[in-house]
Amino acid sequence: MESSTPIISVDDVSFSYGSDSAPRALDHVSLNIAAGDFLGIIGPSGAGKSTLTSVLSGAIPHHFGGAFYGAAHVAGQDTCTITLTDVARSVGSVLQDIDAQMVASVVEDELLFGLENFGVNHSEIPARIERTLELVGIADLRDREIATLSGGQKQKVAIAAILALEPAVLVLDEPTAALDPASSTMVFDILRDVNERLGVTVVIVEQKVALLSEYCRRIAVMDKGRIVLEGTPAEVFSHAAELRAIGVDSPRVTRISNSLAREGVIEPGAPCLNVAQAQELIAGVVESAGAGRANPVAGASAVGSAPSAPTPARPPHRPARPKAEGAEPVVQLRNVSFAYPTGEAAVQDVDITVYPGELVGVVGQNGAGKTTVTKLITGLLKPSTGTVTVAGLDTSTVRTSQIARHAATLFQDPDRQICRDTVLDEVAFGLELAGIDVSEARRRAQPVIERFGLPAHEAPFSLSRGQRQMVALASVVVLEPEVIILDEPTSGLDYRECMTVMETVSDMAEAGSAVIMVCHDMEVVSDFAERLVVMAGGRVLGRGETHTLFADTELMQAASMEPPQVIELSHALATSVSPTFEGAFEVADVVARTKELIARG
Repeated sequence: MESSTPIISVDDVSFSYGSDSAPRALDHVSLNIAAGDFLGIIGPSGAGKSTLTSVLSGAIPHHFGGAFYGAAHVAGQDTCTITLTDVARSVGSVLQDIDAQMVASVVEDELLFGLENFGVNHSEIPARIERTLELVGIADLRDREIATLSGGQKQKVAIAAILALEPAVLVLDEPTAALDPASSTMVFDILRDVNERLGVTVVIVEQKVALLSEYCRRIAVMDKGRIVLEGTPAEVFSHAAELRAIGVDSPRVTRISNSLAREGVIEPGAPCLNVAQAQELIAGVVESAGAGRANPVAGASAVGSAPSAPTPARPPHRPARPKAEGAEPVVQLRNVSFAYPTGEAAVQDVDITVYPGELVGVVGQNGAGKTTVTKLITGLLKPSTGTVTVAGLDTSTVRTSQIARHAATLFQDPDRQICRDTVLDEVAFGLELAGIDVSEARRRAQPVIERFGLPAHEAPFSLSRGQRQMVALASVVVLEPEVIILDEPTSGLDYRECMTVMETVSDMAEAGSAVIMVCHDMEVVSDFAERLVVMAGGRVLGRGETHTLFADTELMQAASMEPPQVIELSHALATSVSPTFEGAFEVADVVARTKELIARG
């Protein structure tokens, strides 16, 4: 239950890394967080979100040096006058870089480490560990080596290790960036549970606006080191145009209700924040016009069957790309199986074929085998059975360096592929390895850097997580490879960066590159991928046209996946209001069909 007493108070805080002359990461920030609050923080990359979480956790000023002005109080104590350990007794933090936070090799030991360091009575420790593992849903991982876990599983372990300490405040920096939609929802369910049942104050930096709108009581929007907007989710997301201008997205159903209000179909008011609200709103306006029916209409197609309304044309940025006559596959996996020495994360009997110019999404839960597939394609792993061919090369019989001449990879963690001192040097490095002269490599790198809006002469590791992701992608794009493998390319990116990245990737597919994209953002996949490969348990459950598979309820359930909001909404409306809505895959489709039905009435 939320209290009116602030458990955290940030009073006119400004902070610069290094010295007074450095740019301000925070610029006169004031923020009160009441005990029991559930606050979401959102903003474009470089807005100061992670810096603010460092202030809330005491890492600033105790761990990160710089020029600090103003005051931050936690549980009534000034963070500048108490130790970082004292702050940590009240505030638990889950960092953006999970690997940097892990200290043990086994999951149980990770939880044990914090409990012993904080002096928890040994008689209490077993019960705390048991309770926390069950709470986070990872009891089955108790004896697993952390090195064998997927990124999403590591994230859950990190949250569990902090919750075991029973902090009053939990501060999380993009905890679901590496998680699939179902796991992301589960994390937010856990956070809501500890917030409501245990009274833990939750502060979360997150780019997944649909989750923020559903779970948070308040949202603070940051831009250029300042808090520029604060309020309830409905209040914040009613400012869609202002949010878009600074690089912040809105939930797709919010876009729909805002568009209907802007076009005069409904009265201006609080926007929809979830599918149920959007369904109720549209059903009401359509039925009041006499054009809809409350019950399913004969002929309304079931999800996964042929739509009764014509499928709309692809959006302008993702036109259908017919395969060239007689084109050979550039990537082919035939009856491929692979198992790690531990027996974990195996793939079995995988068949995938990708042609030049295609953009194929590989989707599924954490641990489904998606990243293993990408490693098999790049030759980092060799199949136990079956064959993998890339640009005509059998990956089992050629060196990885030979495959790299045809296929470039963007890893899930950009920091694992950044190794040079400046952005320009980093982006040019791959060309140099391919034998291009240094000056020519830099000349080719410059326009790519400009396209991504990156500072050419700054050190990559001085940039935000999202900007480092774009540096890593720029180093892939500049190579103009035949095959591009993207493992979570939009992780940690703000809306503007996400669109820049995906438009660039789409353009490369237009130019003939085959793009294979592992992605947990179903909205991005729906917007840009032409075909899907749906995986679960190391197997391919389905493959086909993107929107057709997303509309297949049984397939989505089997893969423990959630379809994009618009597809979920359109089917709900087709079965409860009018079959006209079936096959509406874009925000504009739902708005247009709503107006069409009203006009008919």
